[in-house]
Amino acid sequence: MQALLSLSKAIDRIGEFAGASVRWLILAAVLISAGNAIVRKAFDISSNAYLEIQWYLFAAVFMLGAGYVFLKNAHVRIDFISSRLSVRTNTIIDILGIVFVIFPLCWIMVDLAWPLFHRAWVSGEVSSNAGGLIRWPVMLLLPAGFALLALQAVSELIKRCAYLTGHRSEPFPLEQEKSAEEQLLEELRAHADAEAAATSKSNAR
Repeated sequence: MQALLSLSKAIDRIGEFAGASVRWLILAAVLISAGNAIVRKAFDISSNAYLEIQWYLFAAVFMLGAGYVFLKNAHVRIDFISSRLSVRTNTIIDILGIVFVIFPLCWIMVDLAWPLFHRAWVSGEVSSNAGGLIRWPVMLLLPAGFALLALQAVSELIKRCAYLTGHRSEPFPLEQEKSAEEQLLEELRAHADAEAAATSKSNAR
């Protein structure tokens, strides 16, 4: 298990690098979008290439950042249900989801997307819009993104199994910062507990 945990840490470093890189792509998209708007309004100059590069960058952030989101355990959960289950039960659900949903999905998407990228690469496919960009870079994001997600899923599966076998204290890293939904849930719980305590005191009198 220690060898698998070492593999998990190596995969996590790849995920951290991908996440750090994606942040710069967000900045690039914002700057290009702002620059394009300013040039268009001020000088009445525009190009489809500026618009398409924004789409490419958005696609890159979405696809290459999916594994990083999984690493940080920031993906969408049904908190109303998961918060009522034990950590062990949630861990088992995660394992089933990874094995029977994420792995098959990633395999299917890579298998379908790779021929699209290869065809665009070989043919030199270019956007049909005037002044548009070549297509293969954005096509490559599909198999690359799902491959990174599958790789991170391997790491997360190792962590979950390590937790169930007693080799880890938690199934995933606990982030210090809580989401807005988690903070709201805690506030509602605290408010409900305070009301229950007040009601109990009132009834006792």
